[in-house]
Amino acid sequence: MDMVIDAVKDMKATVAALVVPGKGILAADESIPTITKRFDAAGIPSNPDTRRAYRELLIGTPQVGDYLSGIILFEETLDQKAANGTLLPELCAKQGIVPGIKVDKGLVELPFTGGDKVSQGLDGLAERLAVYKQKGARFAKWRSVYNISSGHPTRLAIQANAEVLARYAAICQNQGIVPIVEPEVLIDGDHSIDQCAEVSERAFHEVFHALHRHGVQLELMVLKPNMVIAGKSHAHPSTPEEVADRTVEVLRRTVPGAVPTINFLSGGQTPEQASANLNAMHTRHPGLPWNLSFSYARALQDPVMKLWKGDPSKVDEARKAFFHRAKLNGAAQKGAYQPAMEQKI
Repeated sequence: MDMVIDAVKDMKATVAALVVPGKGILAADESIPTITKRFDAAGIPSNPDTRRAYRELLIGTPQVGDYLSGIILFEETLDQKAANGTLLPELCAKQGIVPGIKVDKGLVELPFTGGDKVSQGLDGLAERLAVYKQKGARFAKWRSVYNISSGHPTRLAIQANAEVLARYAAICQNQGIVPIVEPEVLIDGDHSIDQCAEVSERAFHEVFHALHRHGVQLELMVLKPNMVIAGKSHAHPSTPEEVADRTVEVLRRTVPGAVPTINFLSGGQTPEQASANLNAMHTRHPGLPWNLSFSYARALQDPVMKLWKGDPSKVDEARKAFFHRAKLNGAAQKGAYQPAMEQKI
């Protein structure tokens, strides 16, 4: 019983540390194949040294903890050290940033669905979480994806991914780890904002039914969903006002008020779009029951990687760009972002 009480106490402390006005979460949890692809695009060789140097660049940016409350790390990063010998999770803590860990093992095709995907990695998850916790991780993240196309996502895919997300979240909480639950309706395609809203509502609704079945404490979790937005190839790009209104509409229909925070993924939006869309939710819909914030990867990192390019002499310049991007999203989290702020580095 004491262990259960201690686990709940730990998770409450983690949630309190993550939910801070003006702050969000950096997703720096790219798998080795994913970060290699992004490094290749920027002309950066991908090896343990360059990946460590890049993560240290991000985590070690002076005062970035003013705008980041948490960082999601990849497993490799937990064991890596900064140039001064400090473990990178410890460097997070020194910045006042809570370290977390990506725990799903990627996507596999769901049989008999014609291409829908389901996330894997539940086997041995409890044992892995115990090790990650010893290394400093206080929260975890699991991503499931839903592709919009003719006949997709299927009902089976929506149900299967909800079940996996709920099982993962329950295992996390049993280990005293706060789960980030990430159902992502992909932005790829030419679908309309109406189609995204319809699929998002079905997916989120099923996720919370599954979380209830598995006894997950909603107060001790983080939801990381997509924004409701038209596909990247749609003829009419969604405006911030449209994204804000349709996203909040879907959230009101599907997400219980007990969930403390909703940290959106950027999902292929440009850095400027991601900031403007989050900002519009705050200016147009004040007084919502949840903290609305960000958990961006590329929308925070793209300018940084393009400046750095693996060159040690560019670290300071890249850190300034990263700090600026984090600051702008901190402003958006309060409804105080203005496009003119983009130029004030």
